Amino acid sequence: MIKKAGRNTNFKVGAILLCLFLILLILSLICTPYDPNKMNTQAKFQPPSFQHLLGTDNFGRDIFSRVMKGAQTVCFVGFTSVAIGLAAGFILGAVSGYLGGPADEVIMRLMDAQMAFPGIILALVLITLIGPGSVSTALALGVTAVPRFCRITRACFMQIKELDYIKAAKSRGASVPRLIACHILPNMLSPLIVTATLAFSTAILAEAGLSYLGLGIQPPQPSWGKMLFEAQAYLLTNPWYAFIPGCMITLTVLGFNLLGDGLRDLTDTKTL
Repeated sequence: MIKKAGRNTNFKVGAILLCLFLILLILSLICTPYDPNKMNTQAKFQPPSFQHLLGTDNFGRDIFSRVMKGAQTVCFVGFTSVAIGLAAGFILGAVSGYLGGPADEVIMRLMDAQMAFPGIILALVLITLIGPGSVSTALALGVTAVPRFCRITRACFMQIKELDYIKAAKSRGASVPRLIACHILPNMLSPLIVTATLAFSTAILAEAGLSYLGLGIQPPQPSWGKMLFEAQAYLLTNPWYAFIPGCMITLTVLGFNLLGDGLRDLTDTKTL
């Protein structure tokens, strides 16, 4: 595993980008150079300098401070949506894969029906119903992630439950919760972790898109997607304003995607 990690370029690049994101996130929790929401119209559209490392926006707010706080938004929405999707998807997938029969048929038809709608459209509908904001955005994106986790969980359960050691545990009288917790779950952690990593990057893009449309994170809470929307009117005169949040979204999504691809290669037993 260690040798494979050393040869896996995707894993190494993704880990580096993820570490940079985590450093930015930790620093934002400790302090920021300026108040992210403090306006100073006399200092608007200042280019990057020693005083303002990434310049200022149309309200004179420090862009670097807002980017740092935006990392908290990304982390909250990403982890919350993945947690919701993983929890609900695992439960439904476990019931479907372990019991089979009518339960499997009903659950999978429900997942197929949900997947018939594009994820971003479904998220837009849910947010319209419950209102915009960070919590509602995370909830909506979590719901859209359920089928992905449900399907991978179902596939793992259907494969693992037929193995000899599972049948042996059943013959010794092991209960269903013990079978799942001690025998099935440990053997499906790798695909779940890879799926969660890729789902995180999807959530980042979706949150940025929803915030760009004005239905995600609401002002004055900083959001990289909202910063892109505010910067589009000044793209020609102050290009750094749009370039910086766009670059942050791209690098963060790229980092999680490369990390997910790297983890998938590392846990692929066919390449061992």
